[in-house]
This record gives sequence, C-alpha cells and structure tokens, in this order.
Amino acid sequence: MRRPLTSAGRLNNAMLPAGHIAKANFTRQTTDSPRYHFFMQRPALTEIAPYFHGYLSLVPEGRLALILTAQGEATKAQLEKLTPKQADHRYAADKWSVRQLVGHLIDTERILCYRALCIARGETTALPGFDENAYVANGNFDRRSMSDLAAELSSVRAASVTLILGIDSAATANIGTANEKPMSVRAICWVIAGHELHHRNILRDRYGIG
Repeated sequence: MRRPLTSAGRLNNAMLPAGHIAKANFTRQTTDSPRYHFFMQRPALTEIAPYFHGYLSLVPEGRLALILTAQGEATKAQLEKLTPKQADHRYAADKWSVRQLVGHLIDTERILCYRALCIARGETTALPGFDENAYVANGNFDRRSMSDLAAELSSVRAASVTLILGIDSAATANIGTANEKPMSVRAICWVIAGHELHHRNILRDRYGIG
C-alpha cells in the first residue's frame, strides 16, 4: 500500500498547456485550506475492474483534490481557445465531434460522482451502467457553444471536488457494484482524473488539439 504524502501534494506541470503553469501555482495558493490537502489513498488495482486500470495509470502522484482542480482549470483554458471549426472537428466520420467529446466528459463525471456518492453512503443496490454513445447522441452537444460546454464542465468539476473533500476517510474504501463490476469509492474518484487525461490525450493525438 502507498503511504500518504507529507507534503501538500505534487502537481504534474506536464499535464498543463503551455503558459498555464502560473495559473496552477495560483491554484496551489488559493487551495490552502486543509480540506484540499485531505489525502485520498491511491486505490489498489484490485479495487476496480481491469478496464479502468489504464485511466488510473495516467494520474500523477499527489493530493487528488489539487490534481482535479489543476486539471479542470487547464482543460477549461484549452477548450475556450478553440474556434467553432475546431469544436466541430471529427477525426473520422463515425467519431464524436470535439463538442460531443466534451459532453461525454461532463456526463461521465456526473455518473462517476453519483456512483462514488452512493457507495460512500453504504448503498448495496447494484448501480446501472450506461451507453456512452446513446448519451452523446441524445445530448445535443453540437448545438451548444464550446464556451458553454467548457463552463459546464468546470462547474461539474467544482462539484466533484467538493464531493470528494466531503467523503469520510473510512468510506473511501467502501466497495459497491456498478455496471456489474465491483469498485471502491476511492477508485472511482481517481478514475475521474484519469478519464479526463485519457480524453485530453485523444484530443492531442487524434484531433490535433493540445
């Protein structure tokens, strides 16, 4: 098992866009509240299905609340710079547009937070999975401006961090079932960070953004 860090946590500047490191430093200064330094132990791989292990591997060491806050600010800044043409781009005809990808990030983070909340509160009922393609198809994200989507994603992230900071330390180890797979509260929370980084990599590598 990993030992809690004794420092305020380490943010990986490599995950921030150029020129945004100063803002990350500002984030460190404005998240000085002891709550932000709550250490949620990194999950063992046995706490969640193998499908999610790739997401976990992308997340740097550190305090999760600080990592999520810095990532959210960096992603918002990146998205707000996109032109309408870039926001509409698909790297293949059957792939999501950038707007739809951002909509998927919004939907998925909300669902992951709901799972974390339910399991942290002791829910024993198996939680359902979801069809990400159906959700995107019904989300009408291509009708919305990128600034609007970026603002919503930022709002969702702020709510996610607030939820994570409020979860009792002992409850982070709770195990529940979602999409017929066992998962711990802390594994879900770390996957939130990894899922965003996964799609940031896709934006860079397949959409030419980043």
